[in-house]
Amino acid sequence: MKNGIVILNYNDSENTMLMLDDIKNYKILSAIIVVDNHSTDDSFKKLKKYENSKIKIIEAPENKGYAAGNNFGIKYLIENFEIDNIIISNPDIIVQEKDIKMLVNDLKNEDISLIAPNIKEPIGISRGWKLPTFLSELVANIPYFRVYENKILAIDEEKYQEKLTQVEVVKGCFFIIKKEAFAAINFFDENTFLYYEEVIIGKHLKELGLKTYVDNEVVVIHALSQSVDKSIKKINKFKILKNSQMYYEKNINHLDIFKLILLRLFYYFYLIALYITNIFRK
Repeated sequence: MKNGIVILNYNDSENTMLMLDDIKNYKILSAIIVVDNHSTDDSFKKLKKYENSKIKIIEAPENKGYAAGNNFGIKYLIENFEIDNIIISNPDIIVQEKDIKMLVNDLKNEDISLIAPNIKEPIGISRGWKLPTFLSELVANIPYFRVYENKILAIDEEKYQEKLTQVEVVKGCFFIIKKEAFAAINFFDENTFLYYEEVIIGKHLKELGLKTYVDNEVVVIHALSQSVDKSIKKINKFKILKNSQMYYEKNINHLDIFKLILLRLFYYFYLIALYITNIFRK
């Protein structure tokens, strides 16, 4: 099985170069595509030095968001390399070749369309979870109650004692998906700028009867969205997150109008609370 990886960079060349230094000689990877998502610094110039027959550094003509940037790289990968599986990775991921091999081996199972590892972050281990429910989305729009969202969507802990656990959504920072499965859902939905990409993928795969799993014997390290945190302030991140949430619920999950209005109202209440908190901190 041939595997290609797409890494999206935005003003984060240092992390991207560290990752390239780690993975450039991995034999499990047939192609490494780095997309510079129209950075405002000299990332593209720095990264271009890594280019060879296996590593390709390309630049998006504009920054249209996470989904569009990844699709730009996926299109290049498919058009220029013969691959069976597509790996999506943030630049601040540390992954060993043996772990990629284990995940690729999992995909030999015809029942698995997407496979992900456990993600080790500074705040703990992140695994897969269930698709959002109206209750979980509402809780996520209530100040001081967002902590309960994860509890609502959590998979039973005992299921993670097995090697493979079926889930509905995995972290978008690192996963491997069969090319045919990705093509069947038309890759990333470019109607979101940031956030909810993995939820939309999980929803589309489930609708097609395609299954998502986590391999509990594989762990990769994630430095927790450094490029995002450096580029977007807290309140702006929250607005982008909620815009993506509303897009998903309206256009993908087809939530009824009453529930959409309720979600929007609670979003505005939360936004006001953030502004007030920000004012007092100053």
